Amino acid sequence: MNATAILIELVGGIALLLWGVRMVRTGVSRALGSSLRDVLRRAAGNRFSAALAGLFITVPLQSSTATAIITGAFAERRMIGLAAALAVMLGADIGTAVAAQLLAVDLRWLSPAAIIIGFALFTASQTAKRRQIGRALIGVGLIMLALRLIVASSEPLRESPALAAVLAALENDIVFTAAVAAVLTWLAHSSIAIILTVAGLVGAGVIPATMAIPFVLGANAGAAIAPFVATSTSSPAGRRPALGNLLMRCTGALAALAALPWIAPLLLSDLGAGTALVLNLHLAFNLALALAMLPLVGPMAKLVEWLMPEKPALGDDRLRPRYLDPEAIVSPPVALANASREALRLGDAVEAMLGRSLEAFTVQDPLLVKSIEAEDDVVDALHEAIKLYLTRLNQEELEPDESQRCVEILTFTTNFEHIGDIIDRNLMELAAKKMKGSLRFSAEGFAEIEAFHGRIVQSLQLALTVFMRGDIAMARQLIADKTTVRDMEALAVESHLARVGKRLPETLETSSLHLDVIRDLKRIHSHIAATAYPILERAGELHKSRLKKPAKAEGGKNASDEPAATQSEPRPPSQPEAQPASQPASQH
Repeated sequence: MNATAILIELVGGIALLLWGVRMVRTGVSRALGSSLRDVLRRAAGNRFSAALAGLFITVPLQSSTATAIITGAFAERRMIGLAAALAVMLGADIGTAVAAQLLAVDLRWLSPAAIIIGFALFTASQTAKRRQIGRALIGVGLIMLALRLIVASSEPLRESPALAAVLAALENDIVFTAAVAAVLTWLAHSSIAIILTVAGLVGAGVIPATMAIPFVLGANAGAAIAPFVATSTSSPAGRRPALGNLLMRCTGALAALAALPWIAPLLLSDLGAGTALVLNLHLAFNLALALAMLPLVGPMAKLVEWLMPEKPALGDDRLRPRYLDPEAIVSPPVALANASREALRLGDAVEAMLGRSLEAFTVQDPLLVKSIEAEDDVVDALHEAIKLYLTRLNQEELEPDESQRCVEILTFTTNFEHIGDIIDRNLMELAAKKMKGSLRFSAEGFAEIEAFHGRIVQSLQLALTVFMRGDIAMARQLIADKTTVRDMEALAVESHLARVGKRLPETLETSSLHLDVIRDLKRIHSHIAATAYPILERAGELHKSRLKKPAKAEGGKNASDEPAATQSEPRPPSQPEAQPASQPASQH
């Protein structure tokens, strides 16, 4: 077998191992996630029970990163103290080592048995919990299968002169070797996968036993990077457990590397050989780290608080999302419900902006205009937070209906964010222009604007209800309202032009202003109506095109012969009928 084929098999085995770990984590999180969180919540009273809870949670999850996210969320809400949170992370580190020991059991029949049972549960079960347990069992089987593939494909590498030269260079620089292992673990987001891979290579004789120690130490340090990065968008309180875990693991790894000349002979003689050596080193390091650090979690908590203090309150607290719980990412139904609640909060902010926008044209109050413009900052911040939250959720394996709900939430928030931009950058600019010029609408003209504005507000409220309930009839009504709004716009423009023809002074001096307001309100309605499209598409209520069919050249049916439903309920274009919200009013 040539080197290319060996490398492909080896990388394929590692990829299968990573995928199996992901399947186990996803299945356990969805099947038992709420129960595991309850265990952590109840055990957070002291450092020892917290460490045991971290171990108990992480063994089935097989991910200290997932445990760190849950713990960070609890710490952010002040449901667990920082010292107890650090103890949880120490227990979680032991949990990953125990999980690696269990997964490395060499029972050839267990891998196909787990896959068969998991497949049966996943395909035949009607309940979501059993399906997710089946997913986890398939993952366990794939992990064991991947380990055998890694060992088998790597055996020919023992005779490779090039690999021997590389390993000799790494063996002489243990710090660099540990750094390489740390980076690989961070990129893989799984210390278990890296430890099992190294164990397989050591067991096959590809990597010498003397290099196992720096590989294991580096993998443990790298495993703490992923949760620290994963909590980067949280508040300082939510990030401190991951930072403390990073400090403790790196300190332990550096101390062990410094003492390696004295402890290496002892470890190599007492912890077995081959695969067992790597797994036992991994477990011994995490046990020793927990024993050394558990009595020191109090001082470590104070150090972490000093390194990452609370940020002073800046601006409006409304800029921060309230419902986007990061720990719920592992449970898509809960995460989607959280995103929906935050999206409704964004919708309420836009509704308030639209409702107050008419008042800005009736009073000479620049502060009111500034207040409405400032509300758009809230809308923008919530939109960005929801988008990032759903992006993280999309990295999970979603069911088709969950993916569809993701699309509905993104469509809703994106269109409402555009509405906020139109109010902020266009309507409020027009209101400021009216104040600056001390202009007044005619009584008839303002009555038309007021009626048109009221109709748009009603449609926006209907859109909020459609988003919340997913009602098909209401969604159809929202689309049907486009015709009503279009007719109202045409009538308002026609009436305005008739007054212009009469040369009424108030009409002449506010003509451009009047038409721009009507036009911007119509643009807002286009974005409102666009929120109904994903709901109607899911129900099969949309046609593929809004175009009429061309008339046939000779005696064929023309477009007027099409069924009425086809012409009256066309599918609109993917983009709302609107100009860019950023276009300044002066160009209108």
